[in-house]
Amino acid sequence: MPVQSIAILLVLVGGALLSIQAPLNTTLGRAVGSPVNAALVSFLVGAAALGGVAAMLRVAPNMAAVRALPWWAWFGGFCGAFFVASAAYVAPRIGVATMLTLGVASQLLAAIVIDHLGALGVAQRAVSAGRLVGVLLVIVGAVLVRRS
Repeated sequence: MPVQSIAILLVLVGGALLSIQAPLNTTLGRAVGSPVNAALVSFLVGAAALGGVAAMLRVAPNMAAVRALPWWAWFGGFCGAFFVASAAYVAPRIGVATMLTLGVASQLLAAIVIDHLGALGVAQRAVSAGRLVGVLLVIVGAVLVRRS
C-alpha cells in the first residue's frame, strides 16, 4: 500500500476515534469528578499505550534532539490536553457532532494562518481563494449541524 494511502487511512481512523473519544471522556469525567480528571486519566492511558508501542517497536527518543527543541515545541501536549478536557465538558452540552464540526472549523482557520505564515516550522503556503472557500463551507456546515 502506498505511503500516502496509509497516511490517509490513519487520519481517517484517527478522526473517527476523536468522535468516540469525546463521549468516552464525558463518561469518564462523570466517574472521576471532572473533565480535567478525565483528560488526566485519558492521557495516562494514552502514555502507557504509547510506551508499550514504543517498547514493542524498540524505538526511543533521541535525547540530544529533545534537548535541542525550541521552547514552543513542548506546547503540543498542552494543546492536546486542553482539547480533550474541553471535549469532555462540551460534548454533553452541545453534542458531539456540533463540537467536532466547530473544532474542525477552528482547526482549519488556525491551519490556514500557520501555513500562510510558515509558522512553527511548517512550509509556507499562501492563502488561496479555494482554501478560504473550503473553510467557509466547513463553518457553514458547523452552523447547519448546530441548528439542525
